[in-house]
Amino acid sequence: MTVTRQPALYISHGGGPCFWIDFPPPFGPGAFDGLEAYLAGIVERLPARPEAFLVISAHWEGAMPTVGTAPAPGMLFDYYGFPKITYELDYPAPGAPAIAAEARRLLDEAGIRSAADGERGFDHGVFVPFLIIDPDAAIPVVTLSLRQDLDPAAHIAIGRALAPLRDQGVAIVGSGNSYHNLRLFHDGDGRQSRAFDDWLTATATAAPQARNAGLTEWERAPSARVCHPREEHLLPLMVVAGAAGDDIGRRSYGEPIGGKHISCFEFGF
Repeated sequence: MTVTRQPALYISHGGGPCFWIDFPPPFGPGAFDGLEAYLAGIVERLPARPEAFLVISAHWEGAMPTVGTAPAPGMLFDYYGFPKITYELDYPAPGAPAIAAEARRLLDEAGIRSAADGERGFDHGVFVPFLIIDPDAAIPVVTLSLRQDLDPAAHIAIGRALAPLRDQGVAIVGSGNSYHNLRLFHDGDGRQSRAFDDWLTATATAAPQARNAGLTEWERAPSARVCHPREEHLLPLMVVAGAAGDDIGRRSYGEPIGGKHISCFEFGF
């Protein structure tokens, strides 16, 4: 059987259960419609139906990279204060224990210690975007945590170790947000997010060596710590950049949401 090489993607997953509610200004009704349309088109643009998705969620951190091994992950509602309907969402995609085991083998082969978690369900960094990406929940999903020290070079190395999964038909998806300052998200001022987004786009689409060097030094970017007071929503991009190998990135989605500039990036399409 021929297996098609899959790409690596960094997606912004919005804010909480954003696709099922309307936010007040500066967002307003339909604020996330463009992002939803982008996510809804991902599977049909893949080179073939993937064997599975490996998803690095900004909402899961461990002492070492931890792989979700459950054959049928449940739901983890790790957001608060939203309407009742958002706690009735269900994403019954199967896990893929064999692919999870292969991910751990590749990490071990690269000298990177890992752990397994057979109990954790899908957090909202997974189920919110994937209810849009694959609403039938037909494609298996394996989850991977960040390393809680949030070291960018270490996460690029994790992605580099996992890159062979792409040749096994696994699409690698980093799920975060290119802007993540909840305190300022509602002020409607996009100037600092624009400066950071311009830098991020130039860096993510640069030649691989320059891309990875720039991402390692992301704190030097304009307004970096304004846009990411804590970088857990940016770090999935580092894993994806490592998994991208020699593939050149492209900005596949970008627009202001509530005045803040938000982007997604794809490698290997």
